[in-house]
Amino acid sequence: MQLQKATRKQTKIKLSISGTSGSGKTYSSLLLAHGICGKWDSIAVLDSENYSASLYAHLGPFNVINLQEPFTPEQYIDAIHLCEKSGIKVIIIDSISHEWSGKGGCLEIHEKETARMKIPNSFTAWATVTPRHQAFIDAIVRSQCHIICCTRSKTEYVLSERNGRQVPQKVGMSPITRDGFEFEVSIHFELDQQHKAFCSKDRTGLFMNLEPTVISEETGAQIIRWCESGEPVNVDDVTIRINACKSLNELLQVYKEYPQFKQILLPEYEQRKRELIINREVQNQLVNHPINENGSH
Repeated sequence: MQLQKATRKQTKIKLSISGTSGSGKTYSSLLLAHGICGKWDSIAVLDSENYSASLYAHLGPFNVINLQEPFTPEQYIDAIHLCEKSGIKVIIIDSISHEWSGKGGCLEIHEKETARMKIPNSFTAWATVTPRHQAFIDAIVRSQCHIICCTRSKTEYVLSERNGRQVPQKVGMSPITRDGFEFEVSIHFELDQQHKAFCSKDRTGLFMNLEPTVISEETGAQIIRWCESGEPVNVDDVTIRINACKSLNELLQVYKEYPQFKQILLPEYEQRKRELIINREVQNQLVNHPINENGSH
């Protein structure tokens, strides 16, 4: 643990786009992704929306992984890792809503866990589901790819005036995923039925005070300029991350997050790994062989 001056580092953007059916999430995400990386073949769509991404194949030769039910967190994680290994620059997850509420998603997993209990306890059942969902979130946040997450929105209708008449208008409400997901991303856009994007969260400061507008490739170009305007990550930054790891899984995530430093920091990784293993063994011994009040086993 040490004090250091805060500096903004170069980063990979993690953003989300929510909207009702027909608001243009997939199309907007593809334009955004192309503006970020400039090459269609560097984009991959993890498509759980019944091959909807392929309807836009005319835009360019982007890649697709068509996800099928059951939409488990592990299927999404494996797809993200495949994209990383394949050199993909921008991953579009369309949509993350299926991981939460789709067939075989977290809500269904929770229902099954609750049902198989001798004494059903909904709260206790989350102990099995939450780590799996969190692993999915970690795969997004720690990825060395730019990631755009599409989320379906709950649909409601309101009456609005048009040509002097009251007509129903479809509006999107909260995104369909676990509450709190917006805290994991740097930018969140909400799309209306006119395909205009309202920015409800913006850590970059690029869009927060702007009027709703249609997402374009220039939007992506603005984002990548911001991402690359920070200071480069250096060896000291990664060393601090290594020493701050509290588990082997966290250490592995850091190892994967900075492939450019794998060789030079291998001794630091090995040292921290040994420390974590020793700490775990000590904790296990204390649990299995507690010390009594007299100081003996």
